[in-house]
Amino acid sequence: MTAHRGRRSVLTAGLLLTLAGCAGTDPSDSRAAATAAEVAPSAAPESPAGQHLTVQLTGGQASGDTGRVPVAVGTPVTLSITSDAADEVHVHGYDLEATLTPGTPAEISFDAGIPGVFEVELHEAGTVLLSLQVG
Repeated sequence: MTAHRGRRSVLTAGLLLTLAGCAGTDPSDSRAAATAAEVAPSAAPESPAGQHLTVQLTGGQASGDTGRVPVAVGTPVTLSITSDAADEVHVHGYDLEATLTPGTPAEISFDAGIPGVFEVELHEAGTVLLSLQVG
């Protein structure tokens, strides 16, 4: 009989916890909405669109997403590079290239499936735009 009473207590406690978890989820409750809004950004997983990196080149100087850029393994990456001079951009390690036409953005998209550090550089100018740290 004690085992039966113990099971009933566990079931009752589980039911009460389930009902308590539902409390405060009324959209008209501004406190619940504020709490959900505060929690959502930090709890959200990485965007399914992946990581978009943008670099602008003007007078030989790179700006935007430059330096060492961390990327999680398997993340879809899109590099968007706009230059004021013609050149060719190369993603080392992934052996991806794109031709740069002045004023027209060039895009390179790929899945960052190889861990390591990889330079993205201009072939003719020899300028390193950024390093992808995939890990």
